[in-house]
Amino acid sequence: MSNDKQFVEEITPQSEDFSRWYIDVIKKAELMDYSPVRGCIVFRPDGFEIWEHIKEAMDVRFRETGHRNAYFPMFIPESFFQKEKEHVEGFNPELPWVTEAGGEKLEERLAIRPTSETMIGHMYSKWIQSYRDLPVLINQWANVVRWEKRTLPFLRTSEFLWQEGHTAHETEEEAREETMKMLEVYREVIEEVLAIPVITGQKTPSEKFAGAKDTFSLEAMMKDGRAVQAGTSHYMGTNFAVAFDIKYLSRENNLEFAHTTSWGTSTRLIGALIMVHGDDRGLALPPKVAPTQVIMVPIGPPKKRDAVIARADELFAELKQAGVRVKMDDRSDVSPGWKFNEYEMRGVPVRMEIGPRDMENGVCVLVSRISGEKKIVQQDNLVEEVHAMLAQVQQEMFDRAKNFMEENFYSVDTLDEMKTLMEEKRGFTLAGWCGSEECEDKVKEVTGATSRNIPFKTTEQKSTCLCCGKPAKHTVVFARAY
Repeated sequence: MSNDKQFVEEITPQSEDFSRWYIDVIKKAELMDYSPVRGCIVFRPDGFEIWEHIKEAMDVRFRETGHRNAYFPMFIPESFFQKEKEHVEGFNPELPWVTEAGGEKLEERLAIRPTSETMIGHMYSKWIQSYRDLPVLINQWANVVRWEKRTLPFLRTSEFLWQEGHTAHETEEEAREETMKMLEVYREVIEEVLAIPVITGQKTPSEKFAGAKDTFSLEAMMKDGRAVQAGTSHYMGTNFAVAFDIKYLSRENNLEFAHTTSWGTSTRLIGALIMVHGDDRGLALPPKVAPTQVIMVPIGPPKKRDAVIARADELFAELKQAGVRVKMDDRSDVSPGWKFNEYEMRGVPVRMEIGPRDMENGVCVLVSRISGEKKIVQQDNLVEEVHAMLAQVQQEMFDRAKNFMEENFYSVDTLDEMKTLMEEKRGFTLAGWCGSEECEDKVKEVTGATSRNIPFKTTEQKSTCLCCGKPAKHTVVFARAY
């Protein structure tokens, strides 16, 4: 028992230091490790498998909406960035450059991909000639580099993994429809697969993607009340089409510029997943992305151990055959209590226990990582019972996160109210905004909160700006963010 207690104490409580808790958990659960390059991390197998399950969920939906995967070079000529002024200004502080290769200085510097609008724009200008070539619906899974000054594993690293969709269309209407369609795909994956509730809405002009006409985002609330931007979708207008000469011969035989979109999510979703669902016992992973959905722990004295493990092996095979990601820990050199703590810390959604008495009665015990519920089930119905508990855990995780967001979502009318709230509580605030960048900057200066988005759905519409008191043009969600 003392060893079990010590095991849990190795994780800093969230209430004591949330950032320290986060680092303790991701290190102890072996999701990542630090690399020798500043700001870069190594994805260990469990961490990478979570990303693989996110990727699978996204890819299915991308294909259903007509998109195909492709790959573009990670080196981008400097001249490409000069073609779209706003874009290069937005990324220039974070760009690493290759200036020498093969012992010789390059004639033109090459940026290591921070995003691929410029490279893909160049290629689309070659591929698109007629309206018959449209729409172009392409997604890329890749790594990108943004030389961050302050880093935090998964949430903000110098190199990270992501997907970026880039599409080209005949009309603004089609491109805008695509922008919103992909935002909805993201919402579906984040809420239904990752069990993370999000607020969808439009970014303010100062917060939109560099070079975009309009940016839309999904904002998630972490357990410390801070926001994580879980995904974005951008209507680019014809900005990049003009910059990269993406023209097509229209149905009326006129040369027109294509309307383009881009949209992306990244491995910061893993960080959000941990911060939304984790607790003082460690990770809590939604079954749909958990590397291990069920951990089997055979229990019993040495004399009966072989018989228990033999039966556990049979049940293991049944679950495996049914598509359950199951593992068995039949080690004899650590106690069952230690194992229970170990797999709770790793966030395994369901634990299955089986001992000699369970074998005699034809039952086993299922335990939920989220609720702690213990359920005695018939071995003959194990597959059905496991699937039912996994579904229950998935739903409970979303409901808990949604309740947390609602309980920590506040409405304010003045800057003083917001300042007091940010100092005394955690969470998001809803406030009126006149539309001026000066007022938006003032909010950040006074409270440390930034505008997250102008939500599509809100319980109330504000009439006055929290800063200047003038009529509000928008009702905005503000929060401190990662």
